[in-house]
Amino acid sequence: MLEKNNACRDILHLIFTSELRFQRAVTMDCRADGAEEAENERSSSPTGIQSPAMDRNPSPPPEAGDGKSGGDDVDAIGDTVYSKHWLFSTLTRLIHMVTEHSEVNSEGVMQLPDEDEEDLCRVWDMAMDKDVAGFLQEFKAADVLLGVIAKSRCPRLTEICVGILGNIACFPDTCLALSQNEDLGAVLLLLLGDTDPPTLLETSRLLLTCVSQKDVCSLWLQRIRQQTSVRSNLLFIMCSSTNTDLLEKVGELLDKLFDLDEELMKSWVTDQQSEEEQEEEDDGQSRLDVAPCLLEAAKQLRSESPNGLEVYLHALQLLTTIDEGVQTLAAPDGPGKAVWDFVRDVVCEDLCQPTDLPGVLQEQKSILVQAFAVLQALYRCQDQWCSRSDTSLPLIGTVLRVLQYHSEDKDEGPSKEGSKDEQLQTLAEITAEFLADICIQIPKATVSDLLKNGYLTEKTALTAAGSLLPNFKTSFQHLQSMLSETDPQMADMVRKRFPV
Repeated sequence: MLEKNNACRDILHLIFTSELRFQRAVTMDCRADGAEEAENERSSSPTGIQSPAMDRNPSPPPEAGDGKSGGDDVDAIGDTVYSKHWLFSTLTRLIHMVTEHSEVNSEGVMQLPDEDEEDLCRVWDMAMDKDVAGFLQEFKAADVLLGVIAKSRCPRLTEICVGILGNIACFPDTCLALSQNEDLGAVLLLLLGDTDPPTLLETSRLLLTCVSQKDVCSLWLQRIRQQTSVRSNLLFIMCSSTNTDLLEKVGELLDKLFDLDEELMKSWVTDQQSEEEQEEEDDGQSRLDVAPCLLEAAKQLRSESPNGLEVYLHALQLLTTIDEGVQTLAAPDGPGKAVWDFVRDVVCEDLCQPTDLPGVLQEQKSILVQAFAVLQALYRCQDQWCSRSDTSLPLIGTVLRVLQYHSEDKDEGPSKEGSKDEQLQTLAEITAEFLADICIQIPKATVSDLLKNGYLTEKTALTAAGSLLPNFKTSFQHLQSMLSETDPQMADMVRKRFPV
């Protein structure tokens, strides 16, 4: 980790010299801009506008008058009430502070004074405004912040600088400008090897913002493919961190990368190691694989964050869409069975209780889509595992109950808005396919146990038949055959309703 941080600072060693040029230009730029504003004779008083809701780490909001232009149109940034002079002064003071510390004690930990931290947090908040973000970008504030990151020996300062860059990147134009900065790209990817959780959170947030912008996502994907440390750093965070916010954001980033770039996902799953990673493994550091790390993070988030858990289930589901991922999960000693056991328990113990009302299905439908998609793919791999995991009765009961709830909802007609719930329909389709896989070879003993434990009733048997026909006729016929041997009366009822 330390070596990666040093590499980050080496890359930006020359960049910091540009900050001094920026500092000298501050006064000239401010005067020139002020003259232009005066020439335009702006007479209207600026009014504060609410910044759009952005995905960022909360920081102290500005107090009345702090960082504001005081009603001076010439000093205001765009249509805001924020002061150019105050912003320049804060950035200039930041440069002096970091430079002086570097000259006096380049290796010692730097303490960020409370007043300076408060002012920088105000800049962080201000950067949420589009005018301020554009102003910062126009005057090369990104170079200043990168230079500070390069020389920073203060984790909180690094976090704030990355957070400011993250807010600047929330707007398409400024995100494009930032993304075209090669040094910025190199630094951010290396910062994923940092040891400070808040810095990692803001770095992941900024990277997610960038790869989510269609105009620049291809550029970032190319960088990530070339910087092989991204894989190992993200996997290390997932398998070792207990920070809920960080795990959520890293999961969202990895899920987005896999969703955008199937080839990247394939290379990460097959673990095409770089020379550096091979050397680390030779030095005794264990190799990290994608699926086990996703599983570990999902376990950590299971009770803490349903939204985060859903993200990781979706990432696991993406693995099942490529041959390389299926092969990994189907390997005899691979992670497939552990993933199966975990997702099964999540479905049966957390998401769907036998006493749940149908309304719960509506609340859980999004995460259930991911969970059942993973379970269905893993079910087809079980024959290759060293120890086959039997399909539990509660799981089959849950499948039947979900299909029953959907059938009842469908019978009630369209929603109040008059439109079909596509997500619920997707859930029903995946669940029906999963049931078909289960029923095509379901043993007589399992059907008998389902009847004894109340999972298979007249209502759920009719629901199962209606879900399997006409697309899964073979599965229906096998289930009907087993039902005829265990409960002839119920089998006859199903046969009359669904003659085949």
